[in-house]
Order: sequence, then structure tokens, then C-alpha cells
Amino acid sequence: MDASGVLKLSSNVSKVSNRLSPDMPTARHRILQVKFDPEIISLAKLLDIFWAVHDPTSLNRQGNDVGTDYRSAIFYENDEQRVAAEKSKDQFQSSGALQDRNIVTEISPLENFQPAESYHQNYYEQNRHSNPYCPLVITPKIHKLLEKFNSEVKDEYKQEP
Repeated sequence: MDASGVLKLSSNVSKVSNRLSPDMPTARHRILQVKFDPEIISLAKLLDIFWAVHDPTSLNRQGNDVGTDYRSAIFYENDEQRVAAEKSKDQFQSSGALQDRNIVTEISPLENFQPAESYHQNYYEQNRHSNPYCPLVITPKIHKLLEKFNSEVKDEYKQEP
């Protein structure tokens, strides 16, 4: 599912050694990297979409996926992205949309970034009819995206999933 101005989406992994205890296992983050054209879609709009299509108040969980791999996080490449992420987080928290729940989304620098396994690339397109996870977890998020951000979605992705 692409928004207008999104040039490339890729599934990736960031592995970070445990800074508190070197003897502890390396932390692994599942990441969706978004390459975009800021002349067409702003980072602020992409962050609005991010906050709206997942639950930023769930610690170490997104839907049925549980564990630190699935925590809500934004990884920035530069200070401008960090400032934008922090500002959007503050705005969303104060918007009232979350009622009394607090955002637990981590905002951290991107480190040790590498492509995820090939089966993670274009996962929904490859598995939407064969894996029950897709219609149960991903399709509702696509519906939410289309409902709230239809004008930002590329026309070729506006068909019902």
C-alpha cells in the first residue's frame, strides 16, 4: 500500500547490541523503511499516517505480534527527522485521540540497518490469500489507511484489498 510520493518501501532489520549489558542478546527491530519524495508528500504527513494506522500505546506488541521486535518505533537518519518525529508524537499525544493512554513509541537513531529476509519483502502481496494473518491483521490496517488517507494513496492501490 503506497501513499503518493512514496518511492520505495522495504522490510528491514536493525540489530543493536544491548548497551546496558554486553552479555545480553542483541535486540532486533523489524522496520519498514520508507523512501519518499518530500515534494509530493511531507514527512509530517507520513508521520500522521504512522500514528493513525497502528497502536502507539501498545508496549512490545502490534495486534497478535508480541515481543520487543514488534514495539512501536521510529528510527531517524538525521536531526531533522528526529525533531519532526518528536513534534508529531507530542501533537498526537495531546490531540485527545488516545484518551488517557500514553504513547510508548520509541524514537531512536537508525543503527546497523540491513534488509530483512526475502520472504518479508512484499509480504502482504505474496501472502494475502494463503496466510490467515493477512486478512485478520493487515487488511484492517489497509482499510483504516484508505478510510483516513484516501486522497494520499496512489490510485492503483485504492482497490479493495
